[in-house]
Amino acid sequence: MMHGMIRRFLAAALLLAPLPAIAEDTPPPATVVVGFDAKTITPLIVEGVANKDTGRPVEANDPVRIASISKLIMGFVAMRLFDEGKIELERDVLDYLGWKLRSPYHPKAKVTLVDLLSHRAGLSDAGDYVIPLGASLEAKMAERSSWRDTGPPGKAAFEYANLGSPVVATVLEAASGERYDRLVERLVFKPLGITACLNWIGCGLDLEARAVTLYRHTGEIAADGPAGLPPACTIPVAEGQACSLDAYVPGTNASIFSPQGGVRIGMVDLAKIGQALLRGPDSGLLGENAFTIYAVSALSGETGSAELFCHYGLALQAIQIPGTPGCDDDLFGSGGPYVGHPGEAYGLLSGLWFDVSRMRGFVYVTTANPPPPGGEDTGNFTPREKALMARAVELADK
Repeated sequence: MMHGMIRRFLAAALLLAPLPAIAEDTPPPATVVVGFDAKTITPLIVEGVANKDTGRPVEANDPVRIASISKLIMGFVAMRLFDEGKIELERDVLDYLGWKLRSPYHPKAKVTLVDLLSHRAGLSDAGDYVIPLGASLEAKMAERSSWRDTGPPGKAAFEYANLGSPVVATVLEAASGERYDRLVERLVFKPLGITACLNWIGCGLDLEARAVTLYRHTGEIAADGPAGLPPACTIPVAEGQACSLDAYVPGTNASIFSPQGGVRIGMVDLAKIGQALLRGPDSGLLGENAFTIYAVSALSGETGSAELFCHYGLALQAIQIPGTPGCDDDLFGSGGPYVGHPGEAYGLLSGLWFDVSRMRGFVYVTTANPPPPGGEDTGNFTPREKALMARAVELADK
């Protein structure tokens, strides 16, 4: 049913645009695009260097911080726990957390996982969204700066907020009794044969040696340079707190795993996640009901935004749905929709998108990009991204 619903929307077209010129004496930014269908995964574009100092060429499955695609993985974990009967999407999250999460503007309105995953809880990143080890998530959520008055949770205007992800991940921990990074490993990475991690926790020496350094467009290191890898502390830690997870209690503050953007994974492995979503219930990871709820949430989640996030569901997004007035979410050209999630942070642009009508998809990362005019997590797809997808589609069609 879900696949047929998506197929009715789709048509094929491309938008061609040249890549920005790069100075001859500047190593090209690391860029990887991997295509996939229900059975195969194919690297299409692999160019640039993983680290400018060593000059090591990037490889197709080198681990990279994928930014907000991490939210899609979080949503996938949530739906797998839903399948296991460990969470209810519409239940008041205080039942899991053990403390009352309420908007100061609407103190009588419950907050649910649906509200949080769909960015309709009324949360704000104005007071920051990183809660370090040793700090209190409960105290953070009691701060007025963590909220905005755009309506009660569930009916609040869509406002993209990273702060919701630490809350969701903490709820998932509380409901399961498992640490968030171990949940992701058990429910997503291990079943798909993926070697990946969050904030470099447990990645191991091999992945650390192949880390892709993220550079800003001005050339300086933005994240994951050699000095920022283990044995350096790779999680946010409060002053005076030891950099150790030995005493961490699941269900207290999963912000330390950066569920909003901290997954490190190679593009070949990320394509395995896209492939599982493309296959739907046939992948064996989600039941029919869970998958339908998950996928339809993106297609039916009209946000009223005229920017990138026009259709957003349970940490899953649809782009290029025909007949959406004023929407500016064109990545592949006319036609649609494509389902997945974008990412943007630390000079990196990334995406995971699949097209069920043609039963194929693409994952990509490209580094050293200038920030969008409005700052991170704003704006629409860039000319570089559109040109990259045009190249990838042309290669996939050969």
